[in-house]
Amino acid sequence: MVRRYEQQIRAENAEETRRRILDAVAERLRSAPTEALSLDQVAKLARVARSTIYLIFGSRAGLFDAFTEELKERTGLAGLTEAVSNPDVRQHLRDGIAAACTMYAQDLTVYRVLFSMNHLDPASVGGAVERMEKNRAGGMAHLAQRLADDSVLRDDVTVEQASDVLWVLCSFETFDALYADRGKSLDEAIEMITWSAEHALC
Repeated sequence: MVRRYEQQIRAENAEETRRRILDAVAERLRSAPTEALSLDQVAKLARVARSTIYLIFGSRAGLFDAFTEELKERTGLAGLTEAVSNPDVRQHLRDGIAAACTMYAQDLTVYRVLFSMNHLDPASVGGAVERMEKNRAGGMAHLAQRLADDSVLRDDVTVEQASDVLWVLCSFETFDALYADRGKSLDEAIEMITWSAEHALC
């Protein structure tokens, strides 16, 4: 019983340390968005040794993979997963756009910094954003194929063209331009992107 209790305490302490490190990454991205993210600074904010970061996450890439996964979960990945599983492809399209935009809006600053860092130096975020975008590309291709299979896609639009259109319309950059640069509300941005996608593809 005592040993099990000790194991539980160690597990809880390890999870608390992991949580502090991920929170430190977010804090650093928000407080200094134009500066390169230093693992030494993250370690200092999290009150751990730099070696602890490597012990828990394995590498800089591992840290950012864990961070982006946690970011997606925290900002509403469940809604996007639910949209993809909808048997109605039009509803998949609408709900997927709404879910993705809502995710971006939940932590706009962090998403913006991550995508900016990725454009300037993908290695600075351990390639995590590139992997996230690769997954998004697969999702857009899947949706485009579903539109074609269900005879919803326009006859003059190929699946490849539909994938490209969805890639652009459903990107963080498109949402950010409407939401932040054009001052649209979340609902207005969702409506505009959805309207554009349906008129271009359906």
